[in-house]
Amino acid sequence: QVRLVESGGGLVQAGGPLGLSCTASGTIFSRNVMGWYRQTPGKQRDLVATITTDGSTNYADSVKGRFTISRDNAKNTVYLQMNSLKPEDTAVYYCNYRHIGVDYNYWGQGTQVTVSS
Repeated sequence: QVRLVESGGGLVQAGGPLGLSCTASGTIFSRNVMGWYRQTPGKQRDLVATITTDGSTNYADSVKGRFTISRDNAKNTVYLQMNSLKPEDTAVYYCNYRHIGVDYNYWGQGTQVTVSS
């Protein structure tokens, strides 16, 4: 089992920055993928960004150049720095963990990000 605890989020004005962090605990594999997804009411949960233990990253096109994902493997923590936020970035952001090679996702409880125009 893996437990994910998120922090950060909140209300920010358009154009501003905001940071999220998520720490994993429990049975952590040496090779894993951590990342962030987001969801708005009535819509599916979409990829924001992911990062592997060796530092390979993947971003949604909508956030490229504005968001940066990073991680501290020693702390099993992933970070998402969000800059130049837009109202359309408003969503519940979920931390995700997956063992590489295992088709199972662990999710955090979600944290609300609201960008006011």
